[in-house]
Amino acid sequence: MPAVTVENPLALEAIRRPDPAGRRGERDVVSITSAPSAFEGEGFPVKRAFAGVDLALLDPFIHLDQMGEVEYAPGEPKGTSWHPHRGFETVTYMIDGVMDHQDSHGGGGSITDGDTQWMTAGSGLLHIEAPPGWLVARGGLFHGFQLWVNLPREMKMTAPRYQDIRGSEVRLLRSHDGGALLRVIAGEVDGHAGPGTTHTPITLVHATLEPGARLELPWRSDFNALAYVLNGHGEVGANRRPISPHQLAVFGEGDHLVLTAAGRQESRSPAMDVLILGGLPIRQPVAWYGPFVMNTRAEVFQAVEDFNAGRLGVIPAAGRMPHTAPGDAPQSSS
Repeated sequence: MPAVTVENPLALEAIRRPDPAGRRGERDVVSITSAPSAFEGEGFPVKRAFAGVDLALLDPFIHLDQMGEVEYAPGEPKGTSWHPHRGFETVTYMIDGVMDHQDSHGGGGSITDGDTQWMTAGSGLLHIEAPPGWLVARGGLFHGFQLWVNLPREMKMTAPRYQDIRGSEVRLLRSHDGGALLRVIAGEVDGHAGPGTTHTPITLVHATLEPGARLELPWRSDFNALAYVLNGHGEVGANRRPISPHQLAVFGEGDHLVLTAAGRQESRSPAMDVLILGGLPIRQPVAWYGPFVMNTRAEVFQAVEDFNAGRLGVIPAAGRMPHTAPGDAPQSSS
């Protein structure tokens, strides 16, 4: 897992360990769900991390796909076709592999190990996500995730925006004893801010816990809190709920989170990797249809009409095209 790391975590700044006198602030886990498998875009495998969870518990998040982990043979890597979005932001984080992005608003680039592409769709655009041609020809490991962050009513029609966050820009921190490495992608942890600029207040962290490590993480009490295990096994919450790969924990109220990695991990996953995220709930109605996340059905119908009329943008003259096998029809995409 080549997402940005360090040889000696003890050289990093440590987060504050919660005061033992304040243990009442340690959040319980209220639910654990397992992500079902699906296919996205042109047929790449994903895990639907939020499947079966009430949107009210996820707010301000809408959708989370773990992309891969898959080892492609030559000719197999897949991406998406051009598709629209309106009313939210997409956050694509690459752990292994390479993905190229382009949108009709002029944004785009290539992201690889530890990089993040943050796209504010806002009022609407078209975009495409696809592996570069050389990677399609060669094959290789592909692993990452895409998160959808909702926008409040007053920001739904904001101008589109693109942020290209290099892995070297991510804020690196450690737990008090160095047993866990934290990559703060957006928001802040214990006053330490990540590089991502958000319209909706959130925190997004990729944490790696060594076997037996215990992470005690300060967390805003007005944020919700979610933890999705990418690989490894352990326990989460004050109530020490067991958790395994491809499972999502939803935390209750409190001001800090506790995650513990099992003392023995599988040889293929020597550490426990967890995506930890939370945000300030928007608490507004959600009308969601495919790539459009609005507040009312009428707004969704308008988004569909605007897309069909070409008002969400057009494919640029030099726009890249998806890699599809002869006879394959691209599927609708996230």
